[in-house]
Amino acid sequence: MSPETLLRIEDLSVTFPNGNGGLAALESVNLEVPECRFMAVLGPSGSGKSTLLRAIAGLIQPTGGRLLFNTPEGNPPRIGLVFQQANLMPWRTVIENITLPLEIQGQHPGYARDLACEFIELVGLDGFENSWPRNLSGGMAQRVALARALIMEPDLLLLDEPFGALDALTREHMGAELLRIWQNRETTVVMVTHSISEALLLADRIVVLTSRPGKVARVVDDPFPRPRTDEIRYSPEFVALSRDIRASIME
Repeated sequence: MSPETLLRIEDLSVTFPNGNGGLAALESVNLEVPECRFMAVLGPSGSGKSTLLRAIAGLIQPTGGRLLFNTPEGNPPRIGLVFQQANLMPWRTVIENITLPLEIQGQHPGYARDLACEFIELVGLDGFENSWPRNLSGGMAQRVALARALIMEPDLLLLDEPFGALDALTREHMGAELLRIWQNRETTVVMVTHSISEALLLADRIVVLTSRPGKVARVVDDPFPRPRTDEIRYSPEFVALSRDIRASIME
């Protein structure tokens, strides 16, 4: 495995039992996830995008193939996971939700709180440290979920449609914010999305899956130089590549 590769996926298959021979979600997926890079996964509904993410996270046991992580001394990777819903604990404030992973690890409360304050600033939630989840907008709640995942300093951050439940304008804004945060931290990211423009704006590499059972149909290295701003969405090159990728998804 190349030193620049954090994760290599070899012939990964996932079949769910259904009493009728099983439902094949993924079949013989082969991928390499480069370290400190941003990978987006696209595909038609039901192509196994979320299944792939959950298999990487260890939440689903593959029925075939293997996942090889390139971590120091073979230690288990630290993995952060953000779902479409923020899943915040309603009885804990913003800062208490963010410090939760460190509390579970047994970190000193003062250290956890100081570090949480740094991430609150990073995700743009200054002044909301003591707010309750019920008083947050959808975008703000996802910022908390992102900070909670990042505070563990994960080797790999997995994002499963993190902005899918937001309205279009908020989603675009959160995409730009995620780009800013990633450029600040440069954590290895794999993100599932249905938005081609979101993938092109954020990612270094885009993986297109086929319809079920999901296989790798195409891998696109994003040609747009960093740093990127939201304005590139309107360039002729961006529009042309969006159409090309859309055609690949529709095949």
